Amino acid sequence: MRTLARQSDRAMRAARGIAAFARHPIKDRPDESRLVRRWPDLAATCVATVFFWLSLTPSLVPRPWYLQGVIGGITAAIGYAVGATLSTLFRALVRRRPSERARVRCWQAYWVLSPLLAGWLISQSAQLQRELRALQGLPPALTWHTPMIALMAVAITLLLLCLARLIRLGSSRLIHGLGRLLPRPAAVGLGLLISTMLVTVGIRDVVYDRGVIDVADRIAKATNFGTKDGIHRPTSRYVSGGPASLIRWQDLGFQGRNFTGSTLSAARISAYTGKPAKSPVRVYVSSSAPEAFSTDESEPFEAQADLAVRELKRTGAFDREVLAIAGTTGSGWIDATVAESLEYMYGGDTAIVAVQYSYLPSWVSFLVDKEKAGQSTRALVEAVREELDALPEERRPALAVTGESLGAYAIEDSFGSVDALLAGTDGALLMGAPHFSPVSEELRARRDEGSPVWRPQFEDGRNVRFAQFPEKDLRRPPADWGHPRVVYLQNASDPVVWWSPDLLLERPEWLDQPLGPDITPAIDWFPFVGFWQTTVDMAVSYGVEAPHGHRYGAGSVDGWAAVLPPEGWQERDTERLREFLEARTSPY
Repeated sequence: MRTLARQSDRAMRAARGIAAFARHPIKDRPDESRLVRRWPDLAATCVATVFFWLSLTPSLVPRPWYLQGVIGGITAAIGYAVGATLSTLFRALVRRRPSERARVRCWQAYWVLSPLLAGWLISQSAQLQRELRALQGLPPALTWHTPMIALMAVAITLLLLCLARLIRLGSSRLIHGLGRLLPRPAAVGLGLLISTMLVTVGIRDVVYDRGVIDVADRIAKATNFGTKDGIHRPTSRYVSGGPASLIRWQDLGFQGRNFTGSTLSAARISAYTGKPAKSPVRVYVSSSAPEAFSTDESEPFEAQADLAVRELKRTGAFDREVLAIAGTTGSGWIDATVAESLEYMYGGDTAIVAVQYSYLPSWVSFLVDKEKAGQSTRALVEAVREELDALPEERRPALAVTGESLGAYAIEDSFGSVDALLAGTDGALLMGAPHFSPVSEELRARRDEGSPVWRPQFEDGRNVRFAQFPEKDLRRPPADWGHPRVVYLQNASDPVVWWSPDLLLERPEWLDQPLGPDITPAIDWFPFVGFWQTTVDMAVSYGVEAPHGHRYGAGSVDGWAAVLPPEGWQERDTERLREFLEARTSPY
């Protein structure tokens, strides 16, 4: 009996506690000295919840459920900061406050409605993701863990909120301590200044430089010493790292060895073309090659470019029909399909040269080495151009430039303007150029009236054309092409092309009607939300098939056929080579 009485008493106390919480679920006037333990602000919580709901809308490419949880958490934290700021301003400007009863009812309504709406909206977002997958040629099947998305978002939001409150608490204690020595206004100003400096230095130097960047550098550096499975030292004398090369195989770096070690043989090209072929020239100078080091610190890339030109001379590259300069991505990568397209097309009578400015992943290179991309490639372009100008005009090979992603930016930055690009080359094939690339930025700004930003038309397509589906898009407009020609492969759904800090507060033009062919009509832009969605899209932009996201597949075949078609090259030849490269299984 006593046991039953005790259990009954506990149940009654629990019931009274639940009833008390329902009547007064919040403590509206917390102790300001214990900021980290304050109950969340109602207005800020509501804004954070709305921001989370907005993050569920689709963006450029499909995303997995765990990244949706990350986006939701970060976006909700941003929403809380916005809501807290607005709430503080309201309290400072308006003296009248809602009654405690009204606030209690609002909290009760929030706890009842927000979970239900969140669950329904997360389920709806799964359907929108399936529609986007179908639009971009992916199977509609999708695993979408609704509870896990919500839990991840809540956990990330709370973590960021706690960090923000700890910083606020530390600033408050610092101001309080300074107030014993200084007048109140001076203490507040100096305290905020010191707190801001400590947070900035901590994030930049400790978390960013010595944390994220240092770890990425160590991993990339270790990778740079390795060699991909199936890649072996070339036996061709026309390839860097091969016999008689000025650059040792071990000094080419990971991407350099991939590029030169996978060079097509003359026999392999001939087996495809059915005609005699030459061994292609591939020259690659890595950022770690001792032969490329300059004793003059003011000219760090000139020695690298000079070594590349000497290697081109050794291989007889200036006697080939086409000489292509390839811009590399942050890690030094060059798309093998782009190189092979040109080599098959010309029966191996080609030379491709590239220099590496970094071994870091592209996203790190964008943050710390972006200037090097343009500087190193510009030095190479100028050195090659100088050598070509010294040759009789009838003996010069056609000069082409190519690059993808940061490699496209490196090429663009080497010339600076579309006029310089057209004047300095015999053709260009650029793919997925980032938003900040100077030439494509100029072309979008000066595009013909009425053409969408995702497929801009420039001067009626006389010399420059953009394509996502090149077999069709390069035929528009129907006006004749001039020479030289520049082809941009640019997918409407490529987040690398469209990412910009402007997305934080400015609606992008690529959301204007008409939308791109693989953009869902359900897409929309919201301040802050659109920026983080596009940022995460870049991380999964390779998870789709070409020509969507940041994948361009065998579109380079059509690109080269439009830019520099060999004599007698026909449309059926383009189709055959494209189908061959799409179907083949890469041996490396």
